[in-house]
Formats: sequence, structure tokens, C-alpha cells
Amino acid sequence: MKYAIIGAGLAGLTSAHEIRRADPEATIHVFEADDRIGGKLFTVPFSSGPTDMGAEAFLARRQDAVDFFTDLGLGEDIVAPSGMNSLVYTGAQVRPLPRGGVMGIPSSPEPVAHLVSGETVARIDAEGSAEPIDWRVGGDANVGTLVRERYGDEVVDRVVSALLGGVYSCTADDLGVRATIPQLAEALDALAEEGRKVTLSAAVRRVEDSRPQPEPGAERRPVFGAFRGGYAQLYETLAERSGADIHLDAFVSGITRNLKGFHIQGGTDLAYDRLILATPAPTTAVLLRELAPEASTALRSVKLASSALVGMKFDSAEGLPDNSGVLIAADEPDVRTKAFTFSSKKWPHLAERGGALVRASFGRFGDDGLNSVVRAEEDDLVDWALDDLQAITGFDGRAAGLSEIYVQRWFGGLPRYDETHLGTVATVRRALADVPGLEVTGAWASGVGVPAVIADARAAAQRVLG
Repeated sequence: MKYAIIGAGLAGLTSAHEIRRADPEATIHVFEADDRIGGKLFTVPFSSGPTDMGAEAFLARRQDAVDFFTDLGLGEDIVAPSGMNSLVYTGAQVRPLPRGGVMGIPSSPEPVAHLVSGETVARIDAEGSAEPIDWRVGGDANVGTLVRERYGDEVVDRVVSALLGGVYSCTADDLGVRATIPQLAEALDALAEEGRKVTLSAAVRRVEDSRPQPEPGAERRPVFGAFRGGYAQLYETLAERSGADIHLDAFVSGITRNLKGFHIQGGTDLAYDRLILATPAPTTAVLLRELAPEASTALRSVKLASSALVGMKFDSAEGLPDNSGVLIAADEPDVRTKAFTFSSKKWPHLAERGGALVRASFGRFGDDGLNSVVRAEEDDLVDWALDDLQAITGFDGRAAGLSEIYVQRWFGGLPRYDETHLGTVATVRRALADVPGLEVTGAWASGVGVPAVIADARAAAQRVLG
């Protein structure tokens, strides 16, 4: 059996690995338009050690992902964070990031009282007595709109958008509740189905109450994990284990199908029995144009968010806060950076290298025009990162000795999971059911996190295997 996979990112390499496990004699060809594998996972060889300049962590509570990594032989290389708390910068001050709630949305005013006005505190406190939310079971709503209507602008701009921006490179106003905070949507569903009053505070409280409590004396399991050698350990292992022929710099311009199979324009002369598209939504839309026109049309509606990262290695960590990082409130003026990760504080294995490693993040959805921060000159991005870092934390990176710098831009790096996104994905899935031997996967399909991408890619591979 001959398999073609378009895209050598995490989804494509996982699909290839899954096919190899099920069909050891398979011919697997992977076509990648870039000059390297890994996609949005990218480990850079700093002189001090491998450093991730894409995703830097995964949700360690996803046991399916941990088991997958262990099966790959990477279990011993999974490391846990230090547990240091994060900060949020708002009102020209760094303050503790609120605990509890759901993605910064609290069930009561106490967790956010230090970040918002007294008027907002009173509004959150009274939300349970307000008119109920007109919630449609199984539907979706805009996160920003919902929280603004119930709690006011300050909670959205100072907390929720800061948290969601780190995951999706979008503000809360660009995202859907069910698409990005499914547990909250499910709690709203449950309140409506039970005939209870549907309020935001009640739904958040329901999520909080449903969380399993650790047994007395039990060791706390870390929320996040990473790889000692960076994500390169994962994507290089997947490539090796898949045994696939990986074609780099292979731009696929189109795909056709006849009685012999799928034909790759820009690939080889082979006819393939099965095909998986593991590409961003707009690319997938183009490649599906002839094979599945309805799916292609639906995918054109998916928009992408761009971002930029500046990785900085300092000779000294003196003066850098003992925190894992700081998020920047969306309404904070005169700050170009959206977040800092104090990587050497967050990850003990990076602290062992000495000095300090800091990642500065720029860009949210819509910030990719000609004059946007994401397209700024590298020197400007570095200067803005250093200036903002000093203004926010007091840490003078220039004086600390800036020994290494790496700037990475992710144009169209993440799909926008708005309130229509899940409907779009469902439309694509239905349309592809009529095209046997063809599957799609990627960050747009079932979630942007590493465990979600792996799970979707494995499922796509199993379906194409039949």
C-alpha cells in the first residue's frame, strides 16, 4: 500500500508513524514545502543547549500524550516545570496571575479583585442575580462578548485575553467558548438542560467543583511537561520511527485522483492509494479544491494568527523575577510585547545551564499587516523586548550580558478558533466522508495543543488505514 502525507509537521509525522506501526510494509512518502521537518515545533541549537522557539510545553495531564511519548522511548526525557507562579502586567504594575476560575474567568470577584476596579468587583459579585444567559445547548458564543456582557471589559482585557493570547495568539474577542474553553461550554449546557438559571459565575463554579481533588499527602502532578532536549527529540524520533521517505522543499501545487489513485503535483510520479493532508487550513483548502470542493470552500473561512518570538540568553540572571513569566494585559498602553517566558526560571533543566533564558512573544490575530509588529526588523523586535522587559520587571538585559539571540516569526502559525470554527470542522468532516482514502489533520482540526494535534493525527491515520 502506498501512502502520501502532505506536511512534515507534528501532525504529518505522527500520521506517518501511526501508519508504519499498523502497516510495516507500507510505502510512505511525506512532502514538506519547508526545508526542515517539525512545522511549528522548532528547536534551535543555542550554544548553551537546545532551545525551543515554537511550542515549549505540553499538557502533561493528557495521559494519552504521555503514554505516546513513553512508547516512543522519550518518557525519561520528559521534564517538569519548577512550579513558580506567573505574573500579569496591568496598570503599569506586575501582579500575581489569578488562581482558579477557567482561563482567567472567575466564579467570584476575589481572585481578580487586585486587577480590576471596585465597580467590576461589584459587577462580578452581582452576576448571579442578573438576567440569565440566553444559551443554546450545543452552540457556541464569542468569549469576549460573553465575559464583557457579564463581568465587564476589565476582566477580558486584563486577564482572559492575556491568558488566551498565549495559547491562540488571539484576544478573547476572536475566540469561541466551546472552541477554546469546552469545559465551560459544557457547564453552560448542563445548567440549561437541568432547567437551572444559566449564569457565567454558576458555570465557572461548576467547572471548579468538577475538578478532581488530590488525595491527602499525594504528590501534585505537574500540569505541563517539556522535553529535556527540546521538541526536536519528538519530531526527529517520529521521522526516524516512521521510516518514511521525507521530501523537503517539496511544494505541492495540487492533487488529482483517477482510477490508479492520488497524484501529487510537485511530488513523485507514483499513484498513491491513500492520502493525508496535514497542512494549515488555507493550504488544505487549496489542495482539496478538486478532490472535495465543499470541504475546500468551508476551510477557506478559517483565518490564521501570526506571531513572533525573540529568544534571549543572558550571562546573568541577577534581577530576573523568581517567576515563570509575565503576561501583558491587552489594554496596557505603550507595551509591544504580549508576554515573557522566563524559561530558565520555569524549567529547572534550563536553569542548570547558568545565566538566564527569556522568550519574548509578539503578535495577536490581525497583527500581520505591512506595518505590524510581527513584520518589524529583527533589531527592533530585540530592542522592544529588552526595553519592555526592563520596564516591566526592572531586569536590565543589556547590562546582564546578552550572549545569544534568535528571532522566529510564525506567519499564519495558529488557526483562529472563533465561535464558527467547530461548525466549519464538522462541515469538512462530513464532506470528506464521500472521498474514500483521503483524510485531513492539523492544528485547525481538533485543537492547537501538542496532545490534541497528536490525537487527531493518530485518529486520521487509523481512518485512512481502514
